[in-house]
Amino acid sequence: MKESFLATREKIWDKKRARLKLHHSFKRSYREDYMRPLRTPGLVSHAWTTLKIICKNWKLFGGLLLIIVFLNMVFVGLMNENTYQTVQDSIDETSELLQYGEIGRVAKSGLLLISTVTTGGLTKGMSEVQQVFAFLFSAITILVVIYYLRHLLAGNKPSVRDGLYNALTPLISVMLVMVLLFVHLIPVFLFTILYSTAVATDFLSTPLYCFLFWLLGSLLILLSAYLVPVSLLSLVAVTVPGIYPMQAVHAVTDMIQGRRTKFIIRVLFSIIFVAVIWVIIMLPLIWLDLVLKQNIDWLAGWPIVPFLLQIMTTFTVIYLTSYIYLYYRRMLDDPE
Repeated sequence: MKESFLATREKIWDKKRARLKLHHSFKRSYREDYMRPLRTPGLVSHAWTTLKIICKNWKLFGGLLLIIVFLNMVFVGLMNENTYQTVQDSIDETSELLQYGEIGRVAKSGLLLISTVTTGGLTKGMSEVQQVFAFLFSAITILVVIYYLRHLLAGNKPSVRDGLYNALTPLISVMLVMVLLFVHLIPVFLFTILYSTAVATDFLSTPLYCFLFWLLGSLLILLSAYLVPVSLLSLVAVTVPGIYPMQAVHAVTDMIQGRRTKFIIRVLFSIIFVAVIWVIIMLPLIWLDLVLKQNIDWLAGWPIVPFLLQIMTTFTVIYLTSYIYLYYRRMLDDPE
């Protein structure tokens, strides 16, 4: 019994020794150990390449987008039109306080877009069951997009049906990694709660307390920034057949050592790139919605903007998944 235990422990330590561990102790890490160059395209090139792949295969990704939007409409529901109207009324009331009493439709469209997204209008009023369905559909979207990209890069021509039937095998593993991503984001959530409390209690008015608060907040944000890249790339790695969630996490941890900063910069740039797409697409559509509903009475109750926001949200999941997968493939193919 003792010999079996020792043999098992030795196997575990053999696996741990084979992993790349940097900065996990007070022992000095030399620059040669953590400098791991990676040949990747530039930020703009990578973003455009991802968008070109999606646009080139628009029937494939468009079919997936329509299916996910339909499922969300049936099981989750769109943002309540009353919520959107409340935001619009608030902007109208605020505009009355301006010098001329009115803001332009373009400015109003921009404020509507920003307010709806930043105030949680897309998820406001969701029940627990609806949140579970939204979580499930996000996981399905990630799996199907990775399935499509894997086959497209291999030179195959998958169909929409192929992805929905064949890509959902590691669904439980992906959902477990998504839970891990949520855990890694807890420091940021904690910072948000602390900030709201500090503002409400006027805690930041004292310079010393303000300094200590932002010092603690910086540490919390850095902690999440260190952990989140592993969980994001693990969402891709766990889709490999036969790999378990923790195996994917360990493999990605080794792969991303010395490359976290580059990956974080690319993720931030992809978010900015998607935000620009949102502005280019949604701003004219919200402006058009305002014009039409002011001139056509029977369109007043139609949830046109909530429907468009649902489409853009699903597109965002598809784009970011594609962006991260293409970067993961670059890291996987790198000879270093």
